[in-house]
Amino acid sequence: MTIRPFLAALTLAALIPSGARADEPAARDAREKAPEPDAPRPFRLSTPTRFTLDNGLKVTLVPYGSVPKVLVRLVLRSGNVNESERQTWLSDLTGELLLEGTKTRSAMRISQDAAAMGGEVGVNPGENVTTIGGEVLSEFAAGMVTLVGDVARNPAFPASQLARLKTNQARRLSIAKSEPGQMANEAFRAAIYPGHPYGRIFPKVEDLQAFTLDDAKAFYAANYGADRATLYVVGVFDATATEAAIRTAFAGWGKATSPAPPAPPAASRRGFVVVDRPGASQSTLRLGLLVIDPTNPDYVPLLVTNALLGGSFGSRITSNIREQKGYTYSPGSQVSSRLKTATWAEAADVTTNVTGPALKEIFAEIERLRAEPPSAAELNGIQNYLAGTYVLSNSSRAGIAAQLQFLELHGLPDSYLTGFPTRVHAVTPDDVTRVAKAYLKPDEMTLVVVGDRKIIDEQLKPYQPPAKP
Repeated sequence: MTIRPFLAALTLAALIPSGARADEPAARDAREKAPEPDAPRPFRLSTPTRFTLDNGLKVTLVPYGSVPKVLVRLVLRSGNVNESERQTWLSDLTGELLLEGTKTRSAMRISQDAAAMGGEVGVNPGENVTTIGGEVLSEFAAGMVTLVGDVARNPAFPASQLARLKTNQARRLSIAKSEPGQMANEAFRAAIYPGHPYGRIFPKVEDLQAFTLDDAKAFYAANYGADRATLYVVGVFDATATEAAIRTAFAGWGKATSPAPPAPPAASRRGFVVVDRPGASQSTLRLGLLVIDPTNPDYVPLLVTNALLGGSFGSRITSNIREQKGYTYSPGSQVSSRLKTATWAEAADVTTNVTGPALKEIFAEIERLRAEPPSAAELNGIQNYLAGTYVLSNSSRAGIAAQLQFLELHGLPDSYLTGFPTRVHAVTPDDVTRVAKAYLKPDEMTLVVVGDRKIIDEQLKPYQPPAKP
């Protein structure tokens, strides 16, 4: 007998119970049994260096990795939430104008300077924040800080580019408004956040066409300032040189002048919206409500509950209406957080003639989870999935910056980030049912359906709220 087969035989013998043959069931079970997972480990993060400039700009420096690259990202607490009713997408237009040139750099020069450092600079306006920055080679960390500072502080607002940018916005608006998923999102958000900026995701065409350069300049002056900004530097970089560049690039930057955005609604009310789409072969569903924001101790248990109910490929709703019933291809639920608020929503595109049956199954799964705890084995699988994907999502410079940005927005400590996997695994089956009962209340949910009314109206009758007296 050669050495390699002999060692293999010893290994196999150690795995097989005494008296069992290698071809018997006990032997096969021993070979096929997966190892027990390790205990959950906290997420590791290098200790950030933090300081604040005299003008209020916050800075967070995080050494990360060994690849000679660095991310420089300026996060401004300015976004769609700061828009008035007639200003929807003005934040987006203002952000796009920043890359059209500064007082000393043309748009081409901005692009060339970033490329010379091995990267590019981007501006991304969002609901609550606007980000400016990008990744470059480590040796150019200070240069990227200077470039980001110039883009943020010294926009030229060239009049020659306004018409082109507005035309691009109008094109995107036209495409979005023709998509059933976006139609459903618009109706859902308007019902959940009535009269609030979070409830306005698309502008009116006439408002978009009316935007002027002065509107963008005024929005910039009101909402961009050092007191609303945090600069993140993540990766491999010279901390001393980078800090010196930050103090030079952002010294003297003034403050924003606009008031704080309005508070979002505190509670959900039942809603029912049907958007007619004649001839549609599918019905697009949105079902959800307001839930707790990330500052609530139940937020992590809610994330686990969501993953088990509809927020993962192995979730109950997905298994039911996709794998068992074949009503849809890619359903999914999500907890979406915003400043001081969050929503839970299930989304699905189902075949038109099973719109009612699909809703029946979705509601049934919600009620089942509210009535009885999941098994420990089912919950453990979801916890492993959620904790694992969380660690993977933070295994990059951009991922770490995004998580730190999340903590800053919601006023959370670093321990939220580092202890997330442990808190996920601390959730019990009883916690899941308690959270489902407390926050996923079917009688407070808004249902939006985009589909062919002549086929779906009768199917939707059981889900309409009772008529008001």
